[in-house]
Amino acid sequence: MESAATMRLAHGFVLCLVILAVNISYAQDLLKVQKPRLMNCRFDKIYQFGDSLSDSGNCVRESLCASHLRCKTLPYGMNFFRKATGRCSNGMLIIDFIAVESGLPLLNPYKDRNANFGHGVNFAVAGATALSAEFLAERNIVNIAYTNSSLSVQLDWMDSYFQTTCSPDCREKLDKSLFLVGEIGGNEFFYGLSQGKTMEESRRMVPEVVQTIVDGVRRVIGFGATRIIVPGNFPIGCHPIFLTEFMTNDSTAYDEYHCLKDLNNFAIFYNHHLQQAIHELKKDYPYITLIYGDYYNAFLWLLRNAVSLGFDNNSLQKACCGTGGEYNYDLHRRCGVQGVPVCVDPSSHISWDGVHLTQNAYSWLARWLVDDMFPKLNCQV
Repeated sequence: MESAATMRLAHGFVLCLVILAVNISYAQDLLKVQKPRLMNCRFDKIYQFGDSLSDSGNCVRESLCASHLRCKTLPYGMNFFRKATGRCSNGMLIIDFIAVESGLPLLNPYKDRNANFGHGVNFAVAGATALSAEFLAERNIVNIAYTNSSLSVQLDWMDSYFQTTCSPDCREKLDKSLFLVGEIGGNEFFYGLSQGKTMEESRRMVPEVVQTIVDGVRRVIGFGATRIIVPGNFPIGCHPIFLTEFMTNDSTAYDEYHCLKDLNNFAIFYNHHLQQAIHELKKDYPYITLIYGDYYNAFLWLLRNAVSLGFDNNSLQKACCGTGGEYNYDLHRRCGVQGVPVCVDPSSHISWDGVHLTQNAYSWLARWLVDDMFPKLNCQV
C-alpha cells in the first residue's frame, strides 16, 4: 500500500503537469495562433545564445551577475510564472513564444544543472555582450551587468555540452535543431554610450561586434547546425532608458514616433552591417538556412499598430514598472527596487521596465517574426 508521502508526491507531480498544460495553453493564446506554423518545421530542439532579451535563468545562477540583477525577484515573472525565473519581463520572452510555436517545452537555462535539456538549451545571459570582457576593458568600457559570459563563453558552454551529449554524431543529431545566435551585441554599445563614448566611437566598434557574431555562427555550423536565425537590434531610440538618458529639448532630435533619431540611425547602421555579413556568410554555406531576424522592423510595426493591438496610446514609451520622469523610468530607482510601482495592466504597455518589454509586446513581436521568417525556413506547409 502506497505511503501518504508517496501519494502526496504523485499528486504534486500531476498538479505540476496540469499547471504546465494550462500555462502552455495560455502561451498559445498569447501568441494568437490557432495552428502554430513552426510545428511544420519539426524542430526537435532549440538552442539560444544572447543577453537579457532571451535569458531564462542563467544570470541568476551566476553569483556576481545575480547580485546586480533586478530580474531575480517579483514583480518580474508576475503575469505568467507567478514568480521570478530570471527572465527580464513580467512573463514570457520571444524565445518562449518561439518554443511554444514549435510545439516544444520552454527552454531551460544551461546553468540549471538539474534541468531537462531534451528539447534544447538556453545559453543566454542577461547583460552579456558579443565582445569579450577583455576587448571591452581595452577600450575602457565596463560591463555594468557584471558578467563575463560573452558570446564566446556561451559558445564554449555549447561546445562542452555537445561533447557530452552528441559527439561524435552531432551533425546527425542536430539536423532538426533550430539555433538563435542573438540578439546579442547591443549591450556593449549601451555600456559605451552611457559611459561617455561618442556615437562615432560606437560605430567604429560595429565591425568587431559583427565579426564576433559571424565567428559564432561559423562555430555552430561546425557542430552541425543547419537552420540558424541571427537577430538584429531593436530601434533603441524608442526605449525609455535611452529616451531618459539622452533627453533633449531639441525637437528635431525626435522622429514621428518620438524616438531619438541618432540612436535609431545607429541601430540601422549596425543592423545593415550584420545583414551584409550574413549575406556574405551564405555564400560560404549555400546549403545552410541562415536567416536575419528583423527585430528592428518588428518593433516599428508594433509601435505603429500599438493602439489597434490594444496598447494604451498614452503609455507607448512609458515603463510599466518604474517611476519618475516623462517615461516612468529612473536609473536609480528601477523596477524591482522596493517601493517602485507596477502599472495596473502590464498588457497595455510595450515597455516593462524601461529596458525590456512586456509579455504582451513580446508575444506580438514573436508573431511578426514568425510571419517574416517562416517562408525562409523552408519548412513543410
